[in-house]
Amino acid sequence: MTDKTELNLTGAKENKCVWLVKVPRYLSQQWERASDKGEVGTISIAKKQGKPEVSFRLSEDLTSLGAAGEKDASPQVPRDHPFGMHAVGGQTLLTYSQSSTDALSLEGTVVHRAECTPVVNDNYMKLKKMQIKECTKCPRLSQQLERAITTVFKPVANHDFNIVYEKKKKSEGKMVRAERQVVLDMLFSAFEKHQYYNIKELVDITKQPVTYLKEILKEIGTYNNKGPHKSTWELKPEYRHYQTAEGT
Repeated sequence: MTDKTELNLTGAKENKCVWLVKVPRYLSQQWERASDKGEVGTISIAKKQGKPEVSFRLSEDLTSLGAAGEKDASPQVPRDHPFGMHAVGGQTLLTYSQSSTDALSLEGTVVHRAECTPVVNDNYMKLKKMQIKECTKCPRLSQQLERAITTVFKPVANHDFNIVYEKKKKSEGKMVRAERQVVLDMLFSAFEKHQYYNIKELVDITKQPVTYLKEILKEIGTYNNKGPHKSTWELKPEYRHYQTAEGT
């Protein structure tokens, strides 16, 4: 079962003709401030060279953006609004009204379309500046907290990466530099077992600081930047056979 809405066609029987006019938002807001019996403005219709000239003039009591009747408020809403007339274009446009009980009534047939535009003057420019300023304002929201927030933005005494760095620094600081020849002997002995080592493996073998170890490696070794053994060290060709084979 579907709900049916009755349509009052009294307007069609009376053959009412209406104008469909688009108005600026600020103008409709000013109209809403008018009293029940108040006048919102006047419309003048004239002809110029056979063409209709229509304009709307807002009531002086509604030109203020403040409460009705306050004339000292600034800026003032423009009063004069000429109409830009448009043809209906062969369309059949109807207007309806809806009551508080959701009943629909046909008000009439649209015979003219128009656009109500303000005259660009000082009042209009001040109004636009105020509207732009209002649009750029960030909305502020106040919220009452039930309890104090203690976990957000809590300062950290020391970050994890700093802790790792300090441990590494202390570990290297405990390493005592051995004599150069002793380190060379350890390196040559290691490279007899394997051809390639990364720096961490060589530090574990020699127990030497990284900076000191790299100084020695640059003299006897080559660092691989690419290839299958990327990021590893190997001996230079002249050191790969540093021991003379027996019988030679």
